[in-house]
Amino acid sequence: MLMPKRVKYRKQQRGRMKGKDFRGSNVDFGDFGLKALEPHWITARQIEACRIAINRKLKKEGEIWIRIFPDKPVSKKPLETRMGKGKGAPEFWVAVVRPGRIMFEVGGVSKEKAYEALNAAAQKLPIKTKISTRVDYEEVEA
Repeated sequence: MLMPKRVKYRKQQRGRMKGKDFRGSNVDFGDFGLKALEPHWITARQIEACRIAINRKLKKEGEIWIRIFPDKPVSKKPLETRMGKGKGAPEFWVAVVRPGRIMFEVGGVSKEKAYEALNAAAQKLPIKTKISTRVDYEEVEA
């Protein structure tokens, strides 16, 4: 499961997710990328589910890059607990994803295979996504 090895502070405030992501909005490593179209917290479990789905479709061909990392702890208080007595314990980790962020990249496979793999990953996510191609990508006909 993805999570940081160490953090400076155990608990974090929730924060805001306004605006778009300009950093990390280009396909830089592979040929195709899965781009977020909505702001959301993506949990470590969802990222892992996407990784497994992509790997199943690619069948050891090509390469995969995960461009998001869950470094924000989300705390919860136990059920049926009265108010007060401090903030709850950290329950899980999330990556803050804003519109425009490339979350996963795939390279070294055909366009059809890449689309199939990224669509499988998109099914695992709670947000709308689209598949982006690299700026200088040219399809080679065999």
